[in-house]
Amino acid sequence: MEPRKDAESLRGARRSTGRRTPKRTAAGRRSFTSTLKALDDLAASGAKISVRITDLDRGTSVLSGDDFVTLPVAGLGVVPLLIEVAAAFESGQLDPLEIIDRSNLEPVGVGGVWQHLKAPALPLIDLAVLTASTGDALAANALLRRVGLPAVRSRIEQLGLARSALLDRFRDERGPDDAPHFALGSARELAEVFAALVNSQVVSPSVSAQVAEWLSLNHDLSLVASATGLDPFSHENDEHGLLFINKTGRDAGIRVEAGVLAGPRAGVSYALIVCFDDLSISHRLRAHEAFRVLGTDLMEYVF
Repeated sequence: MEPRKDAESLRGARRSTGRRTPKRTAAGRRSFTSTLKALDDLAASGAKISVRITDLDRGTSVLSGDDFVTLPVAGLGVVPLLIEVAAAFESGQLDPLEIIDRSNLEPVGVGGVWQHLKAPALPLIDLAVLTASTGDALAANALLRRVGLPAVRSRIEQLGLARSALLDRFRDERGPDDAPHFALGSARELAEVFAALVNSQVVSPSVSAQVAEWLSLNHDLSLVASATGLDPFSHENDEHGLLFINKTGRDAGIRVEAGVLAGPRAGVSYALIVCFDDLSISHRLRAHEAFRVLGTDLMEYVF
């Protein structure tokens, strides 16, 4: 399958409108004071936090905090799975139109839409779209079953992700004999992967472009992305020249988002992992608010 866009065109899209200010102006404009305060408040309440923001043009860290710490990343762990699937499509190991029957899979209802559709079987490439766009757990499990967990783990090693791991499939409940989490990662490595995707450096330019295209369909713009003003269901080609791809992860007491945000002044890759005690709605909303504050600071940085 040929992706509709290559990764270089994705990066170039943010430069297509308006006059861009010098890099040094963009880099020094904001101190992310609001983000630091929000994260400090979360940490004071006992939350574990890992954060990384990297300037895409300079390749330097804009903000980091415990970005090397490995933490659970929930559904964001599908990114290396999608990379392995795209690489297998490119090499011919997998046929994108191979049909997978849902009846052969263990039921899982933690998220996604395939469980609600009447179609009992779908091609692999459609399952990749569902995995990236809606966080579809059943579709992700189907992809994982087809390519195999060892292949994804090998791909993670080839990508040099020493602090990342895909541990298991999605499950509604985890017993004592199951892995405690779906996936693990660090903010630094997540930010690096997203930067590499838009720079055509993940496996090959076509694999990078395919995965970036899938991730550009993500519907969850409720955390960092809430500050972008983008349409959650249609934001591939923003009229204001904003380039954005992201993936989120959610589980009990876990919120994660990583992505790339680029505007007329600057571009960044970013990742934020927050593990917190989900004791009440107020605890959850406080965690969500930190992501939204980061989103606002990022928008001020790139615009």
